Amino acid sequence: MTQRPFSRPGAIDLSALKRPAPTTAAGAGSTPQPDAGSSAYAVDVTEQNFQQVLESSMTAPVLLVFYSHTRMPESGQLADDLRALSGEFEGRFLVGLVDIDAAPQIAQAMQIPSIPLVVAVIEGRPMPLFQDVLPREELRAALTQVVQQLTTQGIVERHQPRDAAAVQGVDLDEVDPRYAAAQDALGEGDVDRAVAEYQKLIDANPADLEAAAGLAMARVLQRTAGVDLNSARAAAAQAPDDVDAQTLVADLDMLGGHVEDAFTRLVELVRRTAGDDRTRARDHLLGLFAAVGNDDPRVLRGRQNLASALF
Repeated sequence: MTQRPFSRPGAIDLSALKRPAPTTAAGAGSTPQPDAGSSAYAVDVTEQNFQQVLESSMTAPVLLVFYSHTRMPESGQLADDLRALSGEFEGRFLVGLVDIDAAPQIAQAMQIPSIPLVVAVIEGRPMPLFQDVLPREELRAALTQVVQQLTTQGIVERHQPRDAAAVQGVDLDEVDPRYAAAQDALGEGDVDRAVAEYQKLIDANPADLEAAAGLAMARVLQRTAGVDLNSARAAAAQAPDDVDAQTLVADLDMLGGHVEDAFTRLVELVRRTAGDDRTRARDHLLGLFAAVGNDDPRVLRGRQNLASALF
């Protein structure tokens, strides 16, 4: 296929698709199901279930992967790697695998310029991500960046697993054992150990948002250990543009439950500063957003205010 820029910024045009009548009771109206052995967050896309896969992008993003084992085996390997990696991100996106030989009308409807091609679909609107075959580790890093970017935009919803067996036997009321070591350390007052335990989880799975939130909060506790509140506030009042002084008081505000005060302090610091100081203030604020949780309305307002201060 000839390489040319992918440029379809609007909603997907489905007019080229002919909808075959369902041939079984599970036909076009059934929930898309993955192949045997596939990830709980990946599905093989057919002309029958394509519409439903697109509709699922109204809940959380869908990554459509266009490939062909026969025309370009490397693209097939990319599809297999994305299927395998999708479970690591625990529903932050659904991988939809489109074999253009088996479903040529989908490729026609999407006006696919070449393979491989990975397209993100968010609320029914496509956005090209990449057209390269990447080694699995680079692919994992690229997906992590995608998830981080989605998070900064306030897109934090998740898909439910497509395979009930993937979650069979899990008691949702139990504390996730992955976090037990970090939580035990916090309960014992050993903040440094808690930070180290959360960091291990992040290193193992950069897309683990719960671990990221725990790490961010543990670092707030670490930075404020032994700090005198009155002295810190006095120092910040004397040096309104000192990043260290202002971020320390923001941390103390967080611990005191004054979340919006912490956010406002750092947004205004971003607005007043430039260069490395502005970057440090912004990054610190993003860390506090993570500690609170990206679906919290205070974080959503904080992100809007931060965008206004930056631009």
